Amino acid sequence: MPTAFVMLFAVMTAVLGRAQEPARPPSPDIHYVPTSGGVTDAMLKLAKVTPEDVVYDLGSGDGRIVITAAKKYGARGIGIELDPELIKKANRNAQKAGVSDRVTFVQADLFKTDFSDATVVTLYLSNSINRRLASILQRQLKPGSRIVSHRFDMGDDWKPEADVRLEGTHVYLWAIR
Repeated sequence: MPTAFVMLFAVMTAVLGRAQEPARPPSPDIHYVPTSGGVTDAMLKLAKVTPEDVVYDLGSGDGRIVITAAKKYGARGIGIELDPELIKKANRNAQKAGVSDRVTFVQADLFKTDFSDATVVTLYLSNSINRRLASILQRQLKPGSRIVSHRFDMGDDWKPEADVRLEGTHVYLWAIR
């Protein structure tokens, strides 16, 4: 009998202890590494961004890609990011750049996000995440939409239309047909 009580107490303590832990965002498979200015420019040029575009940056970090798309090309931008502190930083950066009316940053799970209004999607994630996102992007994006990835491709089943090398890395481009 005492053993059952001790076990029940241990289970209750564990459950109650877990219930009181603060909620945390899902742990990403990657860590934030900023894209350089040169690679950011190359990505947006390769995608041929225009003022008519809606640029989504998946894993937007400090917001530099959508901010550049808005400031330099007049596009609208949406950054999708898990880390709420990076979203705060991105919003401050957009305000400093004078484009906070053209960009939005959202805390969201990439795999549960609707990208259907994007005309350009930028990525600097990982091989495994790109491969998981490939079919989602192909299904959701309209013909003519472009996808640009810094460093990581989409796997052997989806070859890029362009592969630009600069600063010791790759910038890949795909278009939805």
